[in-house]
Amino acid sequence: MTMSATFPELKLRICLFLCLICIASADSANELRPDFYNSQCSQALQVIKKEVTAAVRKDPAIGAALIRRQFYDCFVQGCDASVLLKDTANFTGEQSVIPDVDSTNGTDIILIEKIKARLEKLCPDVVSCADIIAVAAKDSVVALGGPTWNVLLGRRDSTTANLSAVLTDFPTTFMNLTELLATFGKKNFTAQEMVAFTGAHTTGRIKCLFFRTRIYNESNINPSYARSLQAKCPFVGGDDNLAPLDRTTPILFDNAYYKNLLKQKGLLHSDQQLYNNGSTDTIVEFYAKNPLGFRTDFAKVMTKMGNLSPLTGTNGQIRKQCSKVN
Repeated sequence: MTMSATFPELKLRICLFLCLICIASADSANELRPDFYNSQCSQALQVIKKEVTAAVRKDPAIGAALIRRQFYDCFVQGCDASVLLKDTANFTGEQSVIPDVDSTNGTDIILIEKIKARLEKLCPDVVSCADIIAVAAKDSVVALGGPTWNVLLGRRDSTTANLSAVLTDFPTTFMNLTELLATFGKKNFTAQEMVAFTGAHTTGRIKCLFFRTRIYNESNINPSYARSLQAKCPFVGGDDNLAPLDRTTPILFDNAYYKNLLKQKGLLHSDQQLYNNGSTDTIVEFYAKNPLGFRTDFAKVMTKMGNLSPLTGTNGQIRKQCSKVN
């Protein structure tokens, strides 16, 4: 007959259990390595880079969409390509609630499927969709003139999606600074990492629907900038009309985004919240003056983003098609 645990013993057991969870999560990320495909599919990274570079040169908006796709993937259930799964009888895919913010209409997903098909011919059942997302995001940044970094590889693909997490985990364009910090903080990102990551808004476009309230109702916006946007985004109608997130250098990955914030030319409410007499003002000022600092920190935060709860080892699967489980 066993005696029930005392309160101190129970506390100790809980602490040990939580420690084991943390260790398991860290071990999962530690299984990733940059040379994962060297022996199994040595051409994998070259294939991804070639396809992404060609696509971004043809349409830079695809580059911004690919960067955003990794964020969508990793922030929900970890970097496991769940974001690519279509609806099934067993679950509702995440794509159904992720807004088409820039009218690319999933062309980045089409490109990922094209890359996956090529890799399946070269080396079947080897390269995961999750790794394709991660490498394609990095190659997009490079193609747009941004920094590079070593992408750690070895992720596997999930067999389900997580619709509820999309609704609860994602930051939105309408959040204030406190809400943004809390949302990124849940994923263990610091304020500086959040500001560095948001610098991805140096490229890409977004629909009028997502910035209309800002240009008509907010006071912390450059008046001439607001008027010019109102010409493209009427008070009523024109929801799908597009504007660049960074008007200065819209197809170049640089630090102009932060310079725009200093002039109250952040397109989104959430953008200008980073520089609005708040705790992140000094970070924005630093990146506006230090392009190298931004490039370095962005590469670091993208590496960290790519390590969020990956499936490794025998967990998950290597999908044959990214849009459905095997």
